[in-house]
Amino acid sequence: MIRYKALEAEGCEKIYSEKFTGTKTDRPKFRELLSILQAGDTLVVTKLDRLARSMTQSSELVKTLLERGIKVNILNIGMMDNTPTSKLIKNIFFSFAEFERDMIVERTQEGKAIAKQREDFREGRPNKFKKKQIEHALKLLENQSYKEVENMTGISKSTLIRSKKKATL
Repeated sequence: MIRYKALEAEGCEKIYSEKFTGTKTDRPKFRELLSILQAGDTLVVTKLDRLARSMTQSSELVKTLLERGIKVNILNIGMMDNTPTSKLIKNIFFSFAEFERDMIVERTQEGKAIAKQREDFREGRPNKFKKKQIEHALKLLENQSYKEVENMTGISKSTLIRSKKKATL
């Protein structure tokens, strides 16, 4: 929400939001945005890591946009252009963004390695419902619709379908 306010305050007419991380190069909304940008437009992002996380990727992307006549404004850095000073600052910031990303990955891997040493370790999100709750809901499905069981138990239809498939395997 803070990002939207910052972009609105900057006078952005159209705001794109994506659920994919900046580490992915194949982001549908981002691809769509890049395809409609034209010479004279300005791409505004709140932070460098919203654009990309690798120095090479972000540097190439900004360079390509600038060559197409598209201005790039990274709110926590400033307007990007092709001056030597801007190129130096851009590369320094891109290097720090990549370093930060690498550090996050390293800390995550270390945390997982430590967690895996515990006997009760389970990868992924913990189950929201206990086994007995799921079994009860599946029993209700014998005489009730998914919607009715969802309303009675609070267990979503998609969870019920997944659990039913898993129970039949």
